[in-house]
Amino acid sequence: MIVRIYILLFVLAGLCSFTKHIDNIKLSSPDNKVELEMEVIENKLQYRVFWGGEKMIGFSELSIFEMADFTINSYKINEKDSSWKTVWGQFSTIRNHYKELEIDFESNKQKGKLYARVYNEGLAFRFVLPKGEKQERATLICKYNVNSAGNFYMPFAENEPLGPLNLQELSREIETIRESKLWNKKKKKTNNQNRDIFLPLVVETTEQSFMALLESDLYAAPAFSLMNLKIENETFVSKNETTLNSDELKTPWRVILLGKTAGDLVTNTLTVNLATPCQMENTDWIKPGLTLWDWRVHGYKAKDGFTYGIDTKSYKRFIDFAAEYNIDYFLIDDAWYSKVSKGHFELSDKLDLQAVIDYADDKGVNLLLYYDRHRGEYGDKDLFPYYQSLGMKGIKYGFMGTNVPFTRKAIEQSAKSKLLIDFHDSPVPLTGVRRTLPNAITREYCHAQQDSRKAFTPESFLKMALINAITGPLDMNNGNFDITGINAGERQKGPKKRYSYPSTVVSEAARTLIVFSGLVCIPDAPEAYREKSDLFEFIRKQPVGKWDESKIINSKIGEYITTVRRAGKEWFIGTVYSQKGGELDINLDFLEDDMKYEVTYYEDTEETHCSTNPEAYQIRKGKVKKGDVVKAVMAPGGGHCMWIRPI
Repeated sequence: MIVRIYILLFVLAGLCSFTKHIDNIKLSSPDNKVELEMEVIENKLQYRVFWGGEKMIGFSELSIFEMADFTINSYKINEKDSSWKTVWGQFSTIRNHYKELEIDFESNKQKGKLYARVYNEGLAFRFVLPKGEKQERATLICKYNVNSAGNFYMPFAENEPLGPLNLQELSREIETIRESKLWNKKKKKTNNQNRDIFLPLVVETTEQSFMALLESDLYAAPAFSLMNLKIENETFVSKNETTLNSDELKTPWRVILLGKTAGDLVTNTLTVNLATPCQMENTDWIKPGLTLWDWRVHGYKAKDGFTYGIDTKSYKRFIDFAAEYNIDYFLIDDAWYSKVSKGHFELSDKLDLQAVIDYADDKGVNLLLYYDRHRGEYGDKDLFPYYQSLGMKGIKYGFMGTNVPFTRKAIEQSAKSKLLIDFHDSPVPLTGVRRTLPNAITREYCHAQQDSRKAFTPESFLKMALINAITGPLDMNNGNFDITGINAGERQKGPKKRYSYPSTVVSEAARTLIVFSGLVCIPDAPEAYREKSDLFEFIRKQPVGKWDESKIINSKIGEYITTVRRAGKEWFIGTVYSQKGGELDINLDFLEDDMKYEVTYYEDTEETHCSTNPEAYQIRKGKVKKGDVVKAVMAPGGGHCMWIRPI
């Protein structure tokens, strides 16, 4: 008996001697190509990422309390594979397949959970602190030890995105921006407190693969401001502080997207999969679509002698054209009112707004209306119900800055009044919010065409279409057809510098497809589209925002892009090339077997040139089948479009 007791005590002592905290974990994606390793090194949690054997991120710190030790108490691994239907988007149905690591940890004398989800297309991290007593502050820190030998790109407000730059060049560029008087003035003006690097940061590795660093589901993390990135000791660091209370605390997801091409990042569904599911009971009223816009048309003189301006007759002409061509919306921009005060708009004497509203109603055209906070504060509590009382279907909200709580509340309040909302002027991207509150239909998280009366180049467009667009839908105002008139200075709000807007009309048509948005806002005069109605066909036939499938089959940042979108059995394809011009093969291997298709080609001609002959184009028809390869030939700054449908 005594011997048995000694043996039992010996066994228990042995077990206790081998009991220790877990200090390393490995997790792979469903296809086993993405590998996440997490390890506690010197009492700090470190992670690293491999993809197909390539090291994407070396050991980097991840924490919720700065400088505090981190202990893993336990963990479990789950796998989920499901699908969900979108209200609108690049895909009608999205698969959500991942492996999840759920870690119970202790740090700074507090317990919490860390979730790490690994997809075939990337991974993400989120901390959760439960309800109860907490420390006064928390600091979400995520470091990214990427290979400094790669190329780096990032958006830069209403300017051309930065890149390609190496790490040292990017660091110098950021310091120059920070020290800029104009930049500091803008930061103060728009509460731009933490936008030293605009999201996402795109990394092109030495192995020619791509990675994007950003966040998702900021909506569900009200205690946090927008993610920021800084460079410290050749490592990218995201650090966000927040004040704690007794409620549960969730951080936004820190997201790492992976792609074999730059285009893969734009159609990556990881950020919307991570977002909070739709919080609206009824979404039937949310209708994505095409809209005309008056702001860049002022001063345009039609052949019948009529000149467009801010007046009732001009707006009725827009509405007539929208009704004739079955265009969903007409957006009325600034100057429909002269002053605003608490609960009151002083309407402009330049037009009869009610007459315009009644006329649009008779014609079956939906109206969207701009609001500029610079002119005074109406008060958001009453603003959205007022717009609803006018019969508006949406609001373009201007100059809200980068205030996260303000932006979140504006989306929620506009939804209550059944209004679509389009944010103007460097807004908070709130990546993934279109799943949570799908009335957030688009935003100008880019340099929109002629913004601040500047014009942008094909290279600017190609960068934004492959960088800014990773965060979600963009309102870029593509689709000018009277390029010659715009460059000649025939618009009141055209570019300040004449002949500074290189593009071709086919490129403009292609851009409306390439840049994904729930609201495609076309900026030219009705007459410009009517005169080229055969080319305008490509724009108006698109089922905007209601795509079943999307893919980018050719992409090189700043040089070219080919986007393919499917609705039902019809396919729309748009390609844009830089000012070099060139040829691209478009492989139609995505078409169905044993089916014949009719195709309409919208093309540049041999004489087309973005600077000297921008409006030359040709249209032809043909037949195609699966496996055919179309050679798209594009002029300098040009484009190529195809509309394919079953015979």
